[in-house]
Order: sequence, then C-alpha cells, then structure tokens
Amino acid sequence: MTVPKALLLENVHPVATGLLEAAGIEVATRPGALDEDDLIAALAGVDLLGIRSKTQVTRGVVAARPELLAIGAFCIGTNQIALQSASRAGVAVFNAPYSNTRSVVELALAEIIALTRRLTERDRALHGGVWGKSAAGSHEVRGRTLGIVGYGSIGSQLSVLAESLGMTVIFHDIVEKLALGNARRVDSLDELLAASDVVSLHVDGRAANTGIMGAAQFAAMRPGAVFLNLSRGHVVDLDALRGAIESGHLAGAAVDVFPAEPNASGDQFSSELRGLPNVILTPHVGGSTEEAQENIGRFVAGKLRDYWRTGSSSLSVNLPSLTLEGGTRGDHRVAHLHHNTPGVLASVNAALAARGVNIVGQVLGTRDELGYVITDVGSPKDAESLDYLASLDETIRLRVLY
Repeated sequence: MTVPKALLLENVHPVATGLLEAAGIEVATRPGALDEDDLIAALAGVDLLGIRSKTQVTRGVVAARPELLAIGAFCIGTNQIALQSASRAGVAVFNAPYSNTRSVVELALAEIIALTRRLTERDRALHGGVWGKSAAGSHEVRGRTLGIVGYGSIGSQLSVLAESLGMTVIFHDIVEKLALGNARRVDSLDELLAASDVVSLHVDGRAANTGIMGAAQFAAMRPGAVFLNLSRGHVVDLDALRGAIESGHLAGAAVDVFPAEPNASGDQFSSELRGLPNVILTPHVGGSTEEAQENIGRFVAGKLRDYWRTGSSSLSVNLPSLTLEGGTRGDHRVAHLHHNTPGVLASVNAALAARGVNIVGQVLGTRDELGYVITDVGSPKDAESLDYLASLDETIRLRVLY
C-alpha cells in the first residue's frame, strides 16, 4: 500500500505531525502560507493538506490536485477554502470550531480592561521616561455595558466571564441564541451600539458581514466607548475606525484581524491604525496560545487521520457526518461518496449482493448535494463490484480503506 502524504503549512503545532506520523502518514511541513501557484506545486503527491487562516485553497488549487483526500483548517474559520469546489471534488474539510475559544475570550477580556484603564498610554509614557500618574480617562469595567456582536461559542463565553467582572452584557445575533447568565438579547445592531460602553465583534467571515462596522456605526456608538474586533478583518472599515479615534468620539480600540495580512511572521505590516493613541494592534493572535494551538493540532490532525484510516467524517464542515464503529478482523471497508440522488444505496447493496459480498455493517448520511455511505463487508475484496461502484454516474469518490 502506498504511504499517504500530508503537507502542513503555517507552523501547525508539532503535535499534529506526531499524531499523523504515528498513524503511518508521511508528513512535510512549511512555516508560512503559499500562494496559489506554489501551493499547487507543493501538493504533488499529497493526500492530506493542513493550513491555518492565511493559505487560500482556491477552486484552481482543488482542480489541480483531484487526488487530494482532505483539508484540515487548523483554526476556526474555513472561508479561506473553496468549500463548494472541495465538496464537488469529494475533498473532506475539517476545522477546529471550539479548540481556541478560551484563548480568544481571554485576549478580549485583557484588552477590554487595558483600553478602559488606558494602560497602553501609561506604558508608553513610562517607556518614554515620563511619570504620568493620573486617573483621567481611566475607568473600572465593573458596572459598564459590554455589547457583543455575534453570540456563538466565543461571544457567549465572553458574556459569562464579563458578567463575573461585574459588567452588564447585551448581545445581538442574526440567529436566535439562548442568553447565558443575565445577558440580554437586543433586536438590532443600532440598539446595541447606542447602549454599550464596549463593543466586541465575534462574527463569522460570510460575505454578508463585510463592512458591518463603518462610519455610521461608529458614529452611533456612545462617546468615549471602546471597540474590539477579534473576528474577521473585512467586517470593519478601518478608515472609519481611525476617524472615530482621531476625533475623540471613541476612547480606544483593539484589533487583532485585518483585511490584508502578511503571509509570514517577520513580514512588513502596514495599517491605517498604526500610531493611534490607546489602540492595541495584535497580529491575529487571538487563538495563538500554546495551549490552544496544541489543542487545535491534536483535534484537526485526529480528524484527518480518522478520515483517512476509517472513513469517519464526524464534524466535517462539508460532508455528511458519519462514523461506523467496529469492523471485525478480516473485514474490508468501502467508503462511497456520491451525489445525493434517490436509489444510490440500493444500487450499492444490489451490486454487492449480486456478487455474493456479505455486508456486516453499514451507515449512510446525506448533506445538501452529497451522500456518503460506509460499508463493512465480510468477504474478500471483489474487484468487479468495486469497478461497478466506481462507474456509477452518482459516484464522486470510492475508497477501499482496508
């Protein structure tokens, strides 16, 4: 059997390499992101690809490597991957939606306190040799109102911890969400902006969220409020944010994500926000703690390993979520990814039965346009049956796992 190969980019935690190698997978690593042409070249002979947020897996990349089995996004978001193209090509996609939640929340809390106390300015003054002891513009967070835009896993956990600091929490989300603790849902973004001393964005990267915070929204915020974006770079108009800071309407801001970000550590960074007072800029490190990166590395690498080894698509972003447990010694497992049309399962089972192949376990799932069936058989591999299944018009990908 050919040894499978994995390519891990963007300094994925070493635990991922160890886990994949322990499963018999050959692993190559590269420290930074790759552009489309370089990525296509690097994917020659690669079965499993691991990336973080910088590498763009475009339609062209997917088309150039049709043998690619799965992509692991070692981060929360998957908007850097052409998901529809991956699905049509039968490429499974996995991510880590919860593994770095705590790290992002802790950074948000630290920045809320730092901005409200104006710690950045105090720090800069002392490093410049100026002793500027004063309470002017410095506040406690206790008793202030935090407005959370996006009440998912990060926003909701921030809500709970902020309440423990004595903050009042309101939130807005386009999806109905259960309020935790004493948090209160508001009906509109405008209502949230007008009522909040601190506004923190935790939305996803969908196109509809582009520019949701612009000049009108910053003007609608309370004078002296502070603003945080630890979600996606394209959701904020940075020129408008700069204007709100320079005018004194906002007291400060913290930004961890940017519309255009350098590909590798050490590259030159430019932004409209550089040099502004009481503005914290961090290089997309919300989830970049050693604990979070290790958790993400273990989680996503485990998903890639299991999909390659057992066909398990549990928690896949784009495939039906299936796991078929067990399988006795001597069994073979066949994974059939297909277009979701009526009668495919019947065709699979009829083809196996007609050739005397005994089915000992089977599970089927569908998701949108895709269907996925995993079948354990208790008979020797039958080349004729496999050829027939591969030839079905509905077949996207057929794998014999063992």
